[in-house]
Amino acid sequence: MKRLGVLDTAFLRMESARTPMHVGGLMTFKLPDDAPNDYLHRLTERLRAHPFMPFPFDHKLHWPASRAMPPAWVPAETDLDYHIRHSALPYPGGERELGVLVARLHSHAMDFDRPLWECHLIEGLENNRFAFYFKAHHCAIDGMGGMQLVKTWLSPDPDDRHSPGERLAAANAERAARRRPEPPIQAPRGLHEMLERVMTGSKVRAGTARDIASTFYRLSQGGENSVIRAALRTPRTPFNVPVTAQRRLGTQLLERNRLSEIAHATDTTINDIALSLCGGATRRYLQELDALPDRPLTASVPIGLPRTDGKPGNAVSGFVCPIGTHIPDPLLRLQRIHSITQRTKEQMLCVSSAALERFGMFGIAPLMLGQLTGTLPKWPPLFNVVLSNVVASKERLYMMGAELEAIYPMSILFDGYGLNLTVVGYADSVAVGYTGCRNAVPSLQRLAVYTGEALDELEGALKPGRKRRAPRKKPQS
Repeated sequence: MKRLGVLDTAFLRMESARTPMHVGGLMTFKLPDDAPNDYLHRLTERLRAHPFMPFPFDHKLHWPASRAMPPAWVPAETDLDYHIRHSALPYPGGERELGVLVARLHSHAMDFDRPLWECHLIEGLENNRFAFYFKAHHCAIDGMGGMQLVKTWLSPDPDDRHSPGERLAAANAERAARRRPEPPIQAPRGLHEMLERVMTGSKVRAGTARDIASTFYRLSQGGENSVIRAALRTPRTPFNVPVTAQRRLGTQLLERNRLSEIAHATDTTINDIALSLCGGATRRYLQELDALPDRPLTASVPIGLPRTDGKPGNAVSGFVCPIGTHIPDPLLRLQRIHSITQRTKEQMLCVSSAALERFGMFGIAPLMLGQLTGTLPKWPPLFNVVLSNVVASKERLYMMGAELEAIYPMSILFDGYGLNLTVVGYADSVAVGYTGCRNAVPSLQRLAVYTGEALDELEGALKPGRKRRAPRKKPQS
């Protein structure tokens, strides 16, 4: 029996009928040239024959008698016929049909009497392709952990015909060979105690209090570039309303070299550009609804932290960044975002990972309290959209000879926060995936399309012959 951590328990407690707390991923593959007609049937059987989900996905939740204590993972029988499903798209099997099916699958809550994951193999996708949709509860895995798990299923060798389960078993054996003894397990703390410590400070240890205060102080510096100030000035938008349980999915595939060329020409980063494209897309979307605020929209930018204990679960911090929706010029918008992220990065480099994790817990505490009390949509929003940026792999990957084409993660929504954007770099492309509440964000695919057009506008703003700015000097350590 292994207890959940504080942050993992928080995501579990935030589960409601309208806000299921599972994350997912949609992957599209090209069938091998020599694939037989029953390739997907064979792949399904291989997945069922060789388990490909590590701990805690071979366990289920057990709640203690005192609900104030965190639950634990206990071993469970896994009904693979239930967890691994084989589906087919209706004709013509295009991106629209795929998006409708996956949005419906992502809208369904998980069965808490079973291990908290599902896998759907979807055939019938046009142009000799198929899709692989996977979802798992956020209490068991975060974005960084999910991407690492997916990579263990895949191989850079197109001739590798090992199943994901066989590859995972080999990775586990290699990991076990170099594993160090685990430190003693500390007694778990109840969620109510964590909230009391974080929100009131009545029982916060001196070191923890200093960490949180120091991080807040650093991030509050910078005047107009302060991310703390940005969060407190976040405007209310149509995205910040009570959400329903139904989700939509919007996708866009961009060429990595286009973003890299802009980054090189402007001395910015891919993450800066992603924030800028999000700003351009949401600006246009809200203008068409006659709902664009005067103050800039803000994005919550999660930062994955390494798990020092090597265990599954969540280790995350982050910051809030204005995305320049009040700036019509795309180049000025990018430069403004870069100045904020650069300063924030320098401030956060001076803070330990442990302090950043405590700061992240402090930041999620208001969301927890608002979600648990049902009052979150009534509170002033702390951000308008969540934007995550992860790198899957710079080389092509394959599943039993099928080439991975793109990955589109799908994330959670909070009540009062109906839009989430994830950007994934893979090989020579960058996949943009929007997850939105069906009611709060109608015509979600327009946002995805506008993201691609925002890239066109940003390229157009870079006049031929424009000189690259001199790189900024790195701060002295």
